[in-house]
Amino acid sequence: MTRNIHRIAALATAGLAVAGLAACSSTNSGGTSSSSSSKPVFGGTLRIVAASGPDHLDTVPAYYTADYILEKAYTRQLLTYPTVPDPSFSSPGWTKDITPVADAATAVPTTANGGITNAGKTYTFHIKQGVDWNTSPARQVTADDFIREYKAFCNPVSPVGNLGYYSSTIAGLTQYCAAETAFFAKKSNAPTAANIANFQNTHNISGLVAVSPSELQFNLIQPAGDFIYMLSMPFTSARPVEYDQYVPNSLQLDQHTISDGPYQITSYVPNKSLTMQQNPAWKQSTDAVRHQYVHEIAMTMGVTSAATQLADMQAGKTGTYDLVDDTGVEPTAIPTLLAKHDPKFKVWPWSSTVPYTVFNVRSPNSGGAMKNLKVRQAIEYGINKVAVQKALGGPAVAKVISTAIPPGNVGYQPYNLYPDKNGQGDPAKCKSTLAAAGYSKGVSLTYLYPNDSVNQRVFAAIQASLKPCGVNLVGKPEPGSSFFVDLGNAPVNNRPGTWDMGQAGWIPDWFGPNGRTIMDPLFRTRCVLNTNNYGCFSSKQLDTAITTAEAAPLSSAASLWHKADEIVMQNAVIVPLVEQQAPFYTSARVQNAGSAAVVYAPNIGGPDITNIWLNPNKP
Repeated sequence: MTRNIHRIAALATAGLAVAGLAACSSTNSGGTSSSSSSKPVFGGTLRIVAASGPDHLDTVPAYYTADYILEKAYTRQLLTYPTVPDPSFSSPGWTKDITPVADAATAVPTTANGGITNAGKTYTFHIKQGVDWNTSPARQVTADDFIREYKAFCNPVSPVGNLGYYSSTIAGLTQYCAAETAFFAKKSNAPTAANIANFQNTHNISGLVAVSPSELQFNLIQPAGDFIYMLSMPFTSARPVEYDQYVPNSLQLDQHTISDGPYQITSYVPNKSLTMQQNPAWKQSTDAVRHQYVHEIAMTMGVTSAATQLADMQAGKTGTYDLVDDTGVEPTAIPTLLAKHDPKFKVWPWSSTVPYTVFNVRSPNSGGAMKNLKVRQAIEYGINKVAVQKALGGPAVAKVISTAIPPGNVGYQPYNLYPDKNGQGDPAKCKSTLAAAGYSKGVSLTYLYPNDSVNQRVFAAIQASLKPCGVNLVGKPEPGSSFFVDLGNAPVNNRPGTWDMGQAGWIPDWFGPNGRTIMDPLFRTRCVLNTNNYGCFSSKQLDTAITTAEAAPLSSAASLWHKADEIVMQNAVIVPLVEQQAPFYTSARVQNAGSAAVVYAPNIGGPDITNIWLNPNKP
């Protein structure tokens, strides 16, 4: 995910995808007055601060940690992930936290319970009664509401963040998308709300069948052992029929969101503020995962300094910022927080490629330098990854890596095709390789990155490390809310003056059997609007390797994913920089059932705001 991550993933420059967290209570919090972390307290306002906030409220295109954090509160899926108090790699909590459970569905389908049939190609779900939309009057969520989401995946305005997972598994989805693309390719068919809704309501996806309002059936192209993980992503949220009135991902839709989760969006001013309040239509009896502990969730956007965010949280005064949505803990403060053993600071173990540098291989800038393999390889040698590590807070929170698949994931093997003096960069090798590429006098490149203070420091470290070998980076900072939109805007990224290198980040969309969650979205040929193969790299050899690995049994998949990883690195598609851990800071006001003040959810890449309550005895 970009973030992602998501993931997420992804997800995911939420500093880059590592948010400093805290929470605040209001003076009128209700419920019990106990401050014990083991007994929930109801009421209060959770105050969130963000540099830019979410880039999408519409669940179809949303693919960013900052989006996922909020979506947990106002959306529901057939399956989702539970959030346990201590999801560390070594604890049983990690396994529980990354294993899908029933959400709007009555059960996770298995062969034993009859939910998986037809030799693994048919999945049947039954929807719980009482899972309602916050309409007036409240209305039951149905099978058609889930199908509507899949029909929106290939809309011509803002398609789904990662189509590949679903088009490669659900029968008929590829054909449906091809027909929709062809329809809107005609100039006479403008992408209006009415035209989009009419197409989707008059065409079907053969692999999706509403057997009844409460029964939904998926028919797959071939068995997919990781299908339940795909169905646990926010992309697959139920979609109300009212959304047919609006162009997908439009401001009009954002102003009229409908919720089936514990909170509903009551106010949204882009780039300024967002408010959520308790959803009266939500029933705890239908939701074993989420809660309605706080009365209100209020987000303020536009505070880009991580130092300011941390200082406000540490001040602990009523009305200060309480939880960070999209910016990392101030890196220069991390050594002190660690040295003091601050109980409200915790570095959660994690697995990610956050951040990494991606090359726009279609850019015509500087004589098409990014199309030149040797130029990309020169940069592989030249970047000082240790400097990036320091910019993010040091080795306690960021581990230098050299592979596309980060440690802890299927297919990872340690190797480095571009020796760089233990991550410190090799300017001499960079310079000689650049000269061999035909750029003996150097090259100037445009570098796109999010404009928060953490990402600014990462860019500065990369810029300084490449300058001695003749690579001059011109920074192009953008708000996080538009950064991934522009990074993945393939239709225009082959034009002069766009970008040559980008500072992306990726969190696996799920853990466990997750080979396809890294290689497929980032590197399979997919040069389309809202792509995650940001640089539009295309290789038949790599596409074949990915397809082969996806179809392989788990026992042999790891070696196949590693082969795909080698193809990526041989072609210098990206520069892996570090694998960030997940450092979080919280105020004393935040409470939950665990030992830490934030319930960290690996598949969100951040906090679960539906599992936090506020201590009424703290200011």
